[in-house]
Amino acid sequence: MKRSFAVFIILISLSTAAHSASGKQPAPAGAFDGAPAEYTRFSAAEITRGFLALAFGSDLRIGLAPRGIRRFDQPIRVAVVAGGSVDRSAAMTRVVEEYARKVPNLHMTIATDLQSADVEVQLIDEKNFKSALRAAFGAKVTRAFVARTDPQCMTSVKSNADGEIVRTVSFIIVDKGDNVFLDCAYHELLHAFGLSNHDQRNPWTTLNQRRMVGYLPAYDRALLTLLYDPRLMPGMTAAQARAVLPKVITDLGLAESPNKSQKVR
Repeated sequence: MKRSFAVFIILISLSTAAHSASGKQPAPAGAFDGAPAEYTRFSAAEITRGFLALAFGSDLRIGLAPRGIRRFDQPIRVAVVAGGSVDRSAAMTRVVEEYARKVPNLHMTIATDLQSADVEVQLIDEKNFKSALRAAFGAKVTRAFVARTDPQCMTSVKSNADGEIVRTVSFIIVDKGDNVFLDCAYHELLHAFGLSNHDQRNPWTTLNQRRMVGYLPAYDRALLTLLYDPRLMPGMTAAQARAVLPKVITDLGLAESPNKSQKVR
């Protein structure tokens, strides 16, 4: 079972109804052996429900509890910091580039240096995970996190009072096999970009901790596409988001048409 969490430094689930997603396909090329199948068509209600569950709230909070959407509001620069006994820096860079290619409104590039990065991805061995957390957050905070979640990978997100993400740091384990690495890599970047919560009852998202996915599914792609549409702004409340989501989902063609099947792009 996946064990992961996001913590917000400033530091900074909803249940699904009857499942009707369609367009089931095998896991895409590059996924680990045994990765779950991918559904590609969803109703507007299924996408709305997932967005409201995952874009608001967080499992663990330190400091002021966030109330609205948080996401980057400027082009994003990502730095992959190589480390650990297995060199996965090229694989991690490919994951980052896939997000940039499939969710163009992220406006994301690879940073040329760590100081200029908005998103820092630390690749580490499992044995160094807790020490990395202690170095980043201190012993007291780390003990509390580990006691509550027994995490296998982690992302911290720092945002300002307006909901704009300032900087994120993700810790990805590289020495526990392809399935753990890929699952953490895709999962933690979703947190880093602003999908801060988990939903254990959602059968399609990577942010269900009872699932190991290891790729960017059409469902999560749709949620990120929504999050980075200009009409969904940092700081927007759930009520404000709910009011604009139907039109945005329709305009972007993210949901299955009432009259004919429409594939999530």
